[in-house]
Amino acid sequence: MKLGVSIGYWGLGLTAADQLEIAQTAEELGYDSIWTAEAYGSDAATVLAWLAAGTKKIKLGSGIFQIPARSAAMTAMTAATIDNLSGGRMLLGLGTSGPQVSEGFHGVRFGKQLQRTREYVAVVRLALERKKIEFHGETLELPLPDGPGKALKLTIKPVQERIPIFLAVLGPKNVALAGEIADGWLPVFFSPEHTKALRVPLEEGAARAGRSLDDFRICPSVNVMIGDDLESARNAMRPVLALYVGGMGSREQNFYNQVVQRYGFESEAKQIQDLYLEGKRDEAMAAIPDALIDTVSLCGPKDVVRERLAVYRDAGVGTLGVTPTAFTAGERLEQLRLVAELAA
Repeated sequence: MKLGVSIGYWGLGLTAADQLEIAQTAEELGYDSIWTAEAYGSDAATVLAWLAAGTKKIKLGSGIFQIPARSAAMTAMTAATIDNLSGGRMLLGLGTSGPQVSEGFHGVRFGKQLQRTREYVAVVRLALERKKIEFHGETLELPLPDGPGKALKLTIKPVQERIPIFLAVLGPKNVALAGEIADGWLPVFFSPEHTKALRVPLEEGAARAGRSLDDFRICPSVNVMIGDDLESARNAMRPVLALYVGGMGSREQNFYNQVVQRYGFESEAKQIQDLYLEGKRDEAMAAIPDALIDTVSLCGPKDVVRERLAVYRDAGVGTLGVTPTAFTAGERLEQLRLVAELAA
């Protein structure tokens, strides 16, 4: 099992220099990849280019590029550019984001997500293979009909023969799509105890495509807080879990809440959401069961985390992307060192 590190969004407690130091430290510690995020603040591509200039061998992952934010051709251009700037280190993570961001920030309707993602990835692959982009789908039509557009091909060649494409998806149908068309899966709030069930849609998708999952990489991201005080470590996880399970999306359409329910926390997920949406955030955090925190996080004393890392490894995780939840840059670096030590 390889290690990755997620630095999330630029500007939320981390300066550009802090992010670069984390990337360089992770590289020195033997981490395989570093991943950036985007929502409606900093974009992931610019940060990856910045990190590419200050590192030598660590892979650079978009975790994620938002599908509604860019045309498929623009995503291919960006990935190919970063791949060249970095000497072939680009990992292309894609996701649809959520309806509030897609429609509220990017002005792109959120419907037909399965078909949109399928066609988007197909066009990205066409472009990265430097083939003329002619595509006639349900959600994408290139070139546009009855106009002056012509089928063009990317003028630059990626360093990698095939830039790996990862999908950040949650629902069973979307996970099946990842198994069918992607090189890897970027799950959040991943439970290694539920790997057998989580792999079912992946295998269904792979079977649909007549492919093997032998080279397919499951790359979950996990929040980390290693410390002797288990209660304090668990409490560090509560704000993020409460936000995602309770307040990310609407009451009717919260994908993270649905994931937690599938792990057996149905009533707890509903209670967390009710409290959060009522503005009772402290109570929502307090309502998160310790068992849920332990299921989807790496937290507590070293021996606990060491055993937990082994569980992820035994579950077949290809790359474990860790997100230190410490408050200062120095504390985050220390968490990275601890994870590398315990995973060795």
